[in-house]
Amino acid sequence: MNSKKPEKQPKYLVAALYKFTPLPDFETFQSPLLEACNNAHLTGTLLLASEGINGTIAGSRQGLDDVLAHIRRIPGCADIEHKESFARVNPFHRMRVRLKKEIVTMGIPNTDPNVSVGKYIAPEDWNELISDTDVILIDTRNDYEVGIGTFKDAIDPKTTTFREFPEWFRANKEPLGMSAGKTKVAMFCTGGIRCEKATAFVKNEGIDEVYHLKGGILKYLETVPSQESLWEGECFVFDERVSVGHGLALGPYDLCHACRHPIDDQDKASPHFTPGVSCPKCYNEKSDEQRKRFQERQRQMELANKRGERHIGAVYKKSH
Repeated sequence: MNSKKPEKQPKYLVAALYKFTPLPDFETFQSPLLEACNNAHLTGTLLLASEGINGTIAGSRQGLDDVLAHIRRIPGCADIEHKESFARVNPFHRMRVRLKKEIVTMGIPNTDPNVSVGKYIAPEDWNELISDTDVILIDTRNDYEVGIGTFKDAIDPKTTTFREFPEWFRANKEPLGMSAGKTKVAMFCTGGIRCEKATAFVKNEGIDEVYHLKGGILKYLETVPSQESLWEGECFVFDERVSVGHGLALGPYDLCHACRHPIDDQDKASPHFTPGVSCPKCYNEKSDEQRKRFQERQRQMELANKRGERHIGAVYKKSH
């Protein structure tokens, strides 16, 4: 297995946060929020939309505390929660505060968790719910995330983006035996944000009993002892850790910097694996021109590492 270990004293604190709350004048918060982040010397991306705020930021303890205090002064965000982790190097190149139509993109109008949302289930009560044979358990994450771990007996929609979830649900609603008012549907995702939007959509589709895991998989792995867990495998995360297990312990996966998919030791032993260029999952999908470009990017990253610098090509792309 991969022996990847974190440094004892990571330099950067990372905070992931989101809050669904009505922000009709969300545009007015952009400049003050960006100024607060820059004054605190943070990097990362925050998204603002009429439905709320979402994002991940990194920096010092004091810097994060200052910006979180600023965010909590935004109307409706006083009780916003966040999850913290540590990084050996800065996982972001710059600070951005962006205006969006949605803080997590589904693309279905009138799907608003501020109006209608599923029932939250605490991690310690999740096992009892999903052990009910009347419950249909759905993983709302993308295929590459599900591929390294999920809950026992969960349905994998095999989506490549969250935008594909509504079409999958509508196509499979009847085949899976879902009928309005008679089916219990439980859904989960990494940190909770996608399931909030997914439960709002499913309720709009006529399913009354809809549940989702409060705090997502990460809170479950942090809260539920491994000997009691119904989680199987690892949980993919969108930062330099790549994956975590029970207790949020660092997992055995690295990242293919060509396709952004998690890879293990078996993948890296493949003749189709070249660091920063390709892995068995993407080898046949890349052109010679792309491989040459990736090879040059990898060379520049290695040179930057030797100089003790951070190359922009190494920055992790965030997605929820």
